[in-house]
Amino acid sequence: MNVVLLFLLNGIFACCSGNSAHEATPRLLLVSFDGFRADYLKTYNLPYLQDFIKDGVLVEHVNNAFITKTFPNHYSIVTGLYEETHGIVANTMFDAATKKRFSPFSDTDPFWWDEAVPIWVTNQLQENKTSAAAMWPGTDVHIQNIVPHFFMKYNSSVSFSKRVENIVTWLNSSDPPVTFAALYWEEPDASGHKYGPEDTKNMSNVLQEVDKLIGHLVKSLKVSKLWEEINVIITSDHGMAQCSQDRLIKLDDCIEPQAYTLIDTSPVAAILPRNETYVYDHLKNCSPNHMKVYRKEEIPERYHYHYNERIQPIILVADEGWTIVHNETLHRLGDHGYDNAFPSMHPFLAAHGPAFRKGYRLKTMNIVDIYPMMCHILGLTPQPNNGSLSNAKCLLADQWCIDVAEAIGIVIGVLMVLATLTCLMIIMKNRTPSLRPFSRLQLQEEDDDPLIG
Repeated sequence: MNVVLLFLLNGIFACCSGNSAHEATPRLLLVSFDGFRADYLKTYNLPYLQDFIKDGVLVEHVNNAFITKTFPNHYSIVTGLYEETHGIVANTMFDAATKKRFSPFSDTDPFWWDEAVPIWVTNQLQENKTSAAAMWPGTDVHIQNIVPHFFMKYNSSVSFSKRVENIVTWLNSSDPPVTFAALYWEEPDASGHKYGPEDTKNMSNVLQEVDKLIGHLVKSLKVSKLWEEINVIITSDHGMAQCSQDRLIKLDDCIEPQAYTLIDTSPVAAILPRNETYVYDHLKNCSPNHMKVYRKEEIPERYHYHYNERIQPIILVADEGWTIVHNETLHRLGDHGYDNAFPSMHPFLAAHGPAFRKGYRLKTMNIVDIYPMMCHILGLTPQPNNGSLSNAKCLLADQWCIDVAEAIGIVIGVLMVLATLTCLMIIMKNRTPSLRPFSRLQLQEEDDDPLIG
């Protein structure tokens, strides 16, 4: 019992000390390196990132949302919602009612984004706080008629250093202060598409450069005196799978292109058919060993990808490493978008700062759990979401957390202590001689007279 009480007291003390470590106004910087596959951390030497993790926390695999593409998952991170709920269901979309089209080159119409409220909007609506963003998807859009107080429109020619410089300037100079900021960088996604993740020579060079960028970010925060007070999350939207010219699914071999419109492309292709039954029947028999064909209502529940009008009537899902094309050759050696159960699609999450524990590792969490965790750090009331703070508690300094392995260890430890004490009590009882009742000494006749003092 003493051991259990000591453990509980330690947990309470940790919670109290964690609360006192927070600044009066908590601040958070969210950073995404697009396409940073989780196992790159084990495959490549990344000293700056490892130093960042050493004094913070690491989630080895983040279970991201289906489909595992850029725009949908970046919006899931900042809303805590699955794609069918927040409405950004693909990188390319078509709305049948309005005939509007969405693409990475035409993405600023609030119509597409207003089905959810991202954290930078919530942050500015509560307690007069300020948000900032450097090219995070959606931050240049008037969502709920609000944009971050500071933001940069997406421009791939703007260097990472310039983006960091702007973020640091905004964090240091605004009144009221910036409490939430988001930063986006295109690599290693662009190179992952070009070379494929199995090209270790080229990907090693790219990831070394990404690692140096992380070092530059940390150095900039230290120089600006922000490092000790700001919470930093580094994560990604998806991973990357190796593709091959030998793994192509050619739709033109199965059905004439005039029968449908391809809304979003491989490896999850969104099909708008002229005649749904006709198109479905033909595609169902198209490469059945390497591609699954679903009517919208047939999509597995675990994908959370049913209930939105922007999801097309027919969805094609290629097997890992396979590419869906009309009839062309392979145009990229790496791709993402596949089933979110594949480890190759998973990103990671690392975090550092006063809100986080030090030296803690968590095997997995869901991408929708990041949002409630960020709201907790910032003291915001979260919007309704699909995530759970309980799944992220073990990462946070102000939360008492015990995982299954620790719980089993504590129970076994307590039982062993109790068993040991019981054994000792039994042994002591058996070894202690029984006490006889006191009786007066009886002298025998032949004994000498007793001495008289």
